[in-house]
Amino acid sequence: MSVESSLSPLLRGLLGCACVVVVLAGIKAASLVVVPFVLACFIAMICHPLVNLLVRWRLPRGLAILLVVAIIVILLLGLTGMVGSSVNSFARDVPRYRSELGANFHWLTGQLARFNISLTPDLLMEYLDPGMAMNLASNMLKGFSSLMSNLFLLLLTVIFMLMEAASLPRRLHLALEDPQMRMSQLDRFLDSVNRYMAIKTLISLGTGLFAGLAVWLIGVDYAPLWGLLAFLLNYIPNIGSIIAAVPPVLLALLQLGPVGAAGVAAVYLVINFVAGNLIEPRVMGRGLGISDLVVFLSLIFWGWLLGPVGMLLSVPLTMVVKIGVESTQGLGWLSALLSNGEGLPRA
Repeated sequence: MSVESSLSPLLRGLLGCACVVVVLAGIKAASLVVVPFVLACFIAMICHPLVNLLVRWRLPRGLAILLVVAIIVILLLGLTGMVGSSVNSFARDVPRYRSELGANFHWLTGQLARFNISLTPDLLMEYLDPGMAMNLASNMLKGFSSLMSNLFLLLLTVIFMLMEAASLPRRLHLALEDPQMRMSQLDRFLDSVNRYMAIKTLISLGTGLFAGLAVWLIGVDYAPLWGLLAFLLNYIPNIGSIIAAVPPVLLALLQLGPVGAAGVAAVYLVINFVAGNLIEPRVMGRGLGISDLVVFLSLIFWGWLLGPVGMLLSVPLTMVVKIGVESTQGLGWLSALLSNGEGLPRA
């Protein structure tokens, strides 16, 4: 009799939970290495279709990879410079925003006093500091700026992954104990993640461009930064677009008043409605089969485990877990909990 079969179900469950805790603790302790590797994996997934397109245009694979990596380097350096200059400019303008917000709060507290609501401008300033607009953006972007110190390692990892991408599925099939049984699951996983990342990147790019252009036309400061934030947070379904709209709306309230803030909010609502309800369902079909609650909880979990990178990649990482438990005997119940209920038998 094996040791595993001699254990009670309760002990096996506790042992499994202990193993999960140890693995997660190890991942968090090694986040300086794990985060660049995870980010490199998904950058390689995004770039792989472009490399294949260049190869089909009769460009040598090595040259196609170098061309794509060069584009990545140019974009990263440009975005880093833009974010850095925007943060520095905002820091110089914070005293002016504070004085403007203080004047608005004096008027607001006077209006509330008519309804016997006693508030002080200092109390409102404590909870509605204008610096929160940039803090919300900088906290998300801070994790990416710290990755610039590992840029060389990140790019090397992406290059080697792109070089090995063509033969990776075949070698994974051969490495599995039962290739025929797991072949369809592995193919579905690779196709789903590649397709999701490619389509989501294009949609996020369009969202960021339109948001940045609209905010610039309205007259809100730091429009390129808000466009970049909309691009990054669009990877987070459901709530990412809401978070991305908070800083520019608050800044528009300070600069342009309630009318300008309402205009910025309306622009974000239109962009997110078109992208989330018209374009994405038409392009992605039925979606990823993950419930909205799981999407929100995965955002919190992966953000805690891997930081801002984990938040942006929370959905693809949850897809990895879902497909993994689907192919593991005895974990079908966990797959059902992660799903959105589509395709499940009725009770």
